[in-house]
Amino acid sequence: MSYRSAFRQDLFAGQTIIVTGGGSGIGRCTAHELAALGAHVVLVGRKIEKLEATQAEIITDGGSASFKIADIRQEELVKNLVAEVVAERGAIHGLVNNAGGQFPMPLEHISKNGWDAVINNNLTGGFLFAREVFRQYMRDNGGSIVNIIADMWGGMPVMGHSGAARAGMMSFTETAAVEWASSGVRVNAVAPGFIASSGMDNYDPAVAKEWFKTMNDGIPSARMGDEDEVSSAIVFLLSPAATYVTGDCIRVDGGSALNTKLFPLKKHDRMPAQKAFHRAVKPKVFSES
Repeated sequence: MSYRSAFRQDLFAGQTIIVTGGGSGIGRCTAHELAALGAHVVLVGRKIEKLEATQAEIITDGGSASFKIADIRQEELVKNLVAEVVAERGAIHGLVNNAGGQFPMPLEHISKNGWDAVINNNLTGGFLFAREVFRQYMRDNGGSIVNIIADMWGGMPVMGHSGAARAGMMSFTETAAVEWASSGVRVNAVAPGFIASSGMDNYDPAVAKEWFKTMNDGIPSARMGDEDEVSSAIVFLLSPAATYVTGDCIRVDGGSALNTKLFPLKKHDRMPAQKAFHRAVKPKVFSES
């Protein structure tokens, strides 16, 4: 079995695309889809075991992938990593700024260290990667950058640090789209809503299970999304189908950002999932419930 992408098989043939946070979750899924469409994917992350496992999966499935170990928050490491990729591959056609992370905490209890850690993970690291890819390759050759943010419209209660960082990344996306357009660089964002991804396993299982009991009731699509549904939006923005799209954001949230809670939602099963990722792994918190 192989990845059942909605896009044509050779869409990214001959291209090199970096995916940060490529060893797990949405990043892993996106790397699989890009590789299935002909790209050489450079996986970036901090944990070699995850990167090696994802690379092995992609190669077993007939794709091409390599990996680089780096902390995206470290400026010199990012500079050196991008330089290595350019030297080894000769080009960087696309960047998926996916790496990040956060933890649930009310604003009043977030320490400065906790705040700084989330801001650096979800905003500063993405800025550094985009800047270096632009400086070292895309300024002279063009390209496409996709920044992964979140459903932060209307605020992110209990994750205010992440909401602030993601809103900042959206503003950065819009600014970069204007400044870098004359270099032929498109910069867009994808905002996932509630996605059944391995990232959920980082939260306290007891807390997560309570969230999941009522979560679907607030989503017009009446279900959580899957990783491959986010990947499809990323692939679209990287592709020639989006050549006139820049500075924009695709919300992949089942309509949750639109629900004001004033309109009662009906329970239904009329919006089935895509189910394109043949190696999808269900978050542990669901199997334990």
